[in-house]
Amino acid sequence: MTKILKLNKISKVADKEFPSSYTLTEECDAPEGIILRSFKMHDYPLPESLLCVARAGAGVNNIPLDKCADKGIVVFNTPGANSNAVKELVTCMLFMCGRRLYPAMNWAQGLKGTEDIAKQVEDGKKAFIGGEVLGKTLGIAGLGAIGSKLAVTALALGMKVIGYDPGMTPERLKAIGDVTMVSLEEMFKQADFISLHVPYNDSTKNMINEKAIATMKDGVNIINCARGELVDNGAIVAAVKSGKVNRYITDFPCEEVLGVDGIIATPHLGASTPEAEDNCAYMAAKQMVDFIENGNIVNSVNYPALKKERTGNRRLCVCTKDVDDIKALLKKEGVNVDDMAEAHRGAYGYAVVDTHCNCDCKADKFVNVKGILKARFIG
Repeated sequence: MTKILKLNKISKVADKEFPSSYTLTEECDAPEGIILRSFKMHDYPLPESLLCVARAGAGVNNIPLDKCADKGIVVFNTPGANSNAVKELVTCMLFMCGRRLYPAMNWAQGLKGTEDIAKQVEDGKKAFIGGEVLGKTLGIAGLGAIGSKLAVTALALGMKVIGYDPGMTPERLKAIGDVTMVSLEEMFKQADFISLHVPYNDSTKNMINEKAIATMKDGVNIINCARGELVDNGAIVAAVKSGKVNRYITDFPCEEVLGVDGIIATPHLGASTPEAEDNCAYMAAKQMVDFIENGNIVNSVNYPALKKERTGNRRLCVCTKDVDDIKALLKKEGVNVDDMAEAHRGAYGYAVVDTHCNCDCKADKFVNVKGILKARFIG
């Protein structure tokens, strides 16, 4: 039986994607696969049996990618599976920026007096006057699965959309629609609303900071449903209090931003819909099974993509590091490499070799081969 360890509660949709020869469990010492959502794995011991980890979601900052890669453990995510859920939440936040819905709703809950409420409403509503999104400029940083969907929705709402994405291609842009691509600096200058949809890394950490905010329009609105670390909390609090930023809405609450008038925090709700959880679970499970059964890699974040139709009765799968030519290395080890595919991602490489032999050779023969991190045969 192939054992899959669940480190978080996962939609039961995933169960249906695993063959009957698989066991899904919440406790296991030697799993071949791990599926999770937000469980923090950085201090989690990685068993020798582990072949792959699948994150039912897009972000993988809770997984030690390099540590996994060095052990030949392939890490998957599910890009785009929750994109509609996040897009819908961000669309809601656009309206919450323009209209003062959050403080207005809180105020309305405090109204007293059965006969006097109508008068209180008419007298008090002027304190909550807001603006419309029609005709305003939305700047989207990152036009991937979520950002591109948001762009289509914003265009349908009558907004002007400008975007920043260094990886944008003419084909992708054409599919999105009437979006003007600009530099990040130009986006900051032009946008009435800014929505962040970029990954968190060294280059994007605190990309919304004091210097960036100073270049923005007075009364700009900023939405962050990507990662909390993209925004300098001290800078955004100061900007909201000064009026430079009209509204900051984040899906990542922290002590610094809570209780500040003009800042709305939601408890990481971006992908919290049954539909999104089902989609992520389905994709994660499907990718794990294809890798475990066939050695194919789709949507890995630490190893290269490689998909090859099986042509033999046995398949050798090899993870490497600092090996420029895997074919030459395997040939040197006596492997028939006539039917082979390999791919590389930085220092890490991956190869599959199909054979027609019925020999009983074991992957153990590659244990001490320099550059090979993990090898296995699939029958």
